[in-house]
Amino acid sequence: MPEPRVMIIGGGHCGLTLALRLRRTLRPGEARVTVIDTQPHMTYQPFLPEAAAGSLEPRHVVVPLREALRGCEVLTAQVTGIDHTRQQLTAMLGDGKVEHFGYDILVVVPGSISRALPIPGLAEQGVGFKTIGEAIYLRNHVLSRLDIAASTGDEKLRRRLLTFVFVGGGYAGIEAMAELESMARYAIRRYPPVSPQDMRWVLVEAMGRIMPEVSPPMSEYTKRLLEERGIEVRLNTTAKSFVDGHVVLSDGDEFDSDTVVWTAGVKPHPMLEESDLPRDAKGRVECTATLQVRGCRNVFAAGDCAAIPDLTSSDPDALCSPSAQHAVRQAKVLADNIVALLRGRELTDYRHRYAGSVAGLGLFQGAAEVRGIKLKGVPAWLLHRGYHLARMPTLSRKARILGDWLMELPFPRQAVALGELHDPRAEFIKAANTRGLPSPHGQAG
Repeated sequence: MPEPRVMIIGGGHCGLTLALRLRRTLRPGEARVTVIDTQPHMTYQPFLPEAAAGSLEPRHVVVPLREALRGCEVLTAQVTGIDHTRQQLTAMLGDGKVEHFGYDILVVVPGSISRALPIPGLAEQGVGFKTIGEAIYLRNHVLSRLDIAASTGDEKLRRRLLTFVFVGGGYAGIEAMAELESMARYAIRRYPPVSPQDMRWVLVEAMGRIMPEVSPPMSEYTKRLLEERGIEVRLNTTAKSFVDGHVVLSDGDEFDSDTVVWTAGVKPHPMLEESDLPRDAKGRVECTATLQVRGCRNVFAAGDCAAIPDLTSSDPDALCSPSAQHAVRQAKVLADNIVALLRGRELTDYRHRYAGSVAGLGLFQGAAEVRGIKLKGVPAWLLHRGYHLARMPTLSRKARILGDWLMELPFPRQAVALGELHDPRAEFIKAANTRGLPSPHGQAG
């Protein structure tokens, strides 16, 4: 009798944690586990701000799936459809070929993507902060703005270059902005024509507070800390336009900026639109407390794309928040429930009370609230690093990250822009189309 096939759509933190636990729990020959994702690696998103700021080597915050999931099948492909009535999914492989895959058990954990709004100029001027590519781009972009600003005598251009706008006051936006501002403040000391006071950092948040994940006092503390560093926090404010880099806010302020970072929320992966699975009004897959998709005995979901009942809440309609904390714990219960289903045992409900939050706000600064205990400054910063180091999958990645932090103690940050990473063929194309002109980086061709 052939092995039952467990197909996992999504190799993010939830999918990787699930596959690792299944690999440890399943007996030889009990099931065939396949992970399918568009990327061959998992990105640990809580470390993206530190990778952008240069505290961590970007390669160390990603985990290669094939390295971590020995014993599992890994497919690099884009799922384009799910037909549960036929227990089949459709995927486009890297070579463009479309294939159909059957399954006995399906796990849907593709995560989420940035939720952009139809604001004029956003698509042309903005950049998100969910991938390692975006983090590296922003690091290079911010540093290159300092380079150009230090070289120009045009005051209007300099103000535009040194104005940085972040939209969204949740954890992603706050941590990204705080780390990049800390990096830029350190780097700008090497650019004598400009000073930290020349930079303008603006945080735009539509709600009346930032970081809704923590208590109001901790949110207010974080706001004060950012403002003490010169960051403008605009609450109850929305962005109206970014056309040609001209920022228009709902409070009437207008200014030019060369940097717009969009972190104002996420939405379920659009792949779910090409499926026959039940979804709620926000596009999330509807699930029961056992993490099974409603009405589907052998289909499970978890993480940002799933609407899962929060059994710890007094509100019967409450759902689990789309946080990394929930996603990882859901993955563990999900793995145990898949094993229970294969072995004909009773499944377990997911039940976890939110323990708290930790945030890094730049070098030696942080805010944390864990089980009612509030920490600020260096203790919170150390807790943030320690918590996420413990959550980072695989021992080799933990060791590399710890090594990066230790190397940062005796040596300064490497604040240099490597813009060529985003267009590595530009110089060669220029050389190939040039006849006899000298290059500033070498001899004449």
